[in-house]
Order: sequence, then structure tokens, then C-alpha cells
Amino acid sequence: MKIVSLLPSATEILCALDLEDSIAAITHECDFPPHIAGKPAITSSKIDHETMTSKEIDHAVRTQLDGHGSIYGLDTKPDLIITQELCDVCAVNYKTVQKAAKIYVADAQVVSLEPNTIGDIFENIRTVGEITDTISKVEEVVAELETRLQTIREKTANIENRPKVFMLEWLEPPFAPGHWVPEQVEIAGGSTVLGKAGERSVATTYEAIRESNPDVMVLIPCGYYTSDILRQLKNTYFPANWKDINAVKNGEIWALDATSYFSRPGPRVIDGAEILAKIIHPAIFGTPLEHEAIRAPPEMLRFQSRP
Repeated sequence: MKIVSLLPSATEILCALDLEDSIAAITHECDFPPHIAGKPAITSSKIDHETMTSKEIDHAVRTQLDGHGSIYGLDTKPDLIITQELCDVCAVNYKTVQKAAKIYVADAQVVSLEPNTIGDIFENIRTVGEITDTISKVEEVVAELETRLQTIREKTANIENRPKVFMLEWLEPPFAPGHWVPEQVEIAGGSTVLGKAGERSVATTYEAIRESNPDVMVLIPCGYYTSDILRQLKNTYFPANWKDINAVKNGEIWALDATSYFSRPGPRVIDGAEILAKIIHPAIFGTPLEHEAIRAPPEMLRFQSRP
């Protein structure tokens, strides 16, 4: 089967199922496993994370999508296309994929993955397994992921002190977490603020975040690597009254690789839960390694001169 993956998470799932040789093409964002980068990339983005601020990116995305456009380009000729309808920002627009399939490969099967929870992610892996006839491998992969989650759950089951955790999914404007991210927090022994599992991420306000007064704040702007986050912090000014937030006062502001562990609904979402457990309960799980999470230096946080 000749497969084109239009989702970095789908690429990771295919590789986990030992289907790398069947992948004919990937997106420009597919970078895991690292050697997958040698595959032909058939998408491109009109957004530049390296030169634009988070506010500029948000404006560009809203302008493009409000005009019913796409921030990606596409040209492909596969047998099977794996895509999604969950978010037009995260991957090629589903309608664009359908149009391309009709023009270039009328007989191609287009499969859309629509996860909202960790359970959905596991079901997506099973769906890919059914389509590609790799069910036995699927059950092996899912069982290993479920075992790792259960290990975290068992260690946090009787914890009475569950710190309030805010997962910041975009810097400017600020976004509260949704989909599987609140689940990751709860499993890791935290209490999510301003976010609901299984629902969409939503725009919030800096004041709402201040009023929620989280004990831990984790910066996971969608699609950002840790280095991107640290670079964007230089251009982001938070309200002066944020200095009163527990997480700020206690130095519990963390930058994590959102792209790998939170933005992509694939196997490494479990890694994300494990890293959060280290941040929230280091006495139980040990402190996170530097490649897993970075505590934002106080001097890197910029505040407005007035509230």
C-alpha cells in the first residue's frame, strides 16, 4: 500500500506499526522518528514560526482561515491519504485534501482521524491498524502505551495535594487547553484550570489566568518546540499583576516541547503525561531531564509596566 501521511501524528503512528516502508510522502512538519525526514514532503506552510511573533501568527492564521483559505499547499498521488478535520491550522484543510484526491488520484482512500481524548488516540491507532492490516502490531503498541499510563495513575491515585496546573496553549492571545491535554494533567496528578478534557482549546484572558492562580504553569504553544517558546518569550509581555500568581512567584513556569508531546495526537502524548508527572510531583517521579522540560528563567519573563 502506498500511503501519504498529512499528519505528523499519523506518521508517528505508521512508524510505530512498522509501516515506514509503505509511506510514500509526508508533510513538511513530519520529523519523528528523525530519519523519516528523508521521505518526500508534499506540503508547505505560509506561516513562519521563526520570524513571526505569536500575535502575528494568530492574526495571519485567522485572516487566512476567515477567507476560507488554507495555510498549506498540497500536491499528491497516493493510494491512501491519512488526514484530519480537527483543526485547519494543524494540518492541510480536509476539503483541500478531498479536492486534491479527486484531481490527482480519484481512487485514493481518504481517512480522517478525529481524536479528542487519549482514548480516541488509541482508537485512531487501531483504525490505522485495521486499514493497513497490522492489527497484531496495533494491540502490542496500544497495550504498551496503556501500561505506561496505568503506571502513572497508580502512583498518583492517592495523592491529596493536586496542584492547580494551567497549560498555556498559545501566548498571545492566550489559549486554555482542550482535547487530551487536561487528561494528561489529571493523570499526572494535577488539577487542570481553565480547560476541559475532550473539548476544543479556547481563547481566554490574562486576567482569567491570574484569577485562577495556578501553582504550575506549563507553556505549550501549539506546534512549538521548546526553543521556539523561549524565543517567543522575548517578545511577549505579561500583565504586571501576573507577578502575584503562585506559579510565577515560586518559579514554576515550564517550557515543554509542545510539538512532540501535546500538539500531536500520537504515541508520544504518553511521554507528555510522564513529563508532566515529573514537573508536578518530582518527589515521586524525579525531576524532568533538560531535554524533557526547561524551567523558564525568571529574567526571561517580561511584564508590562502597569496592570
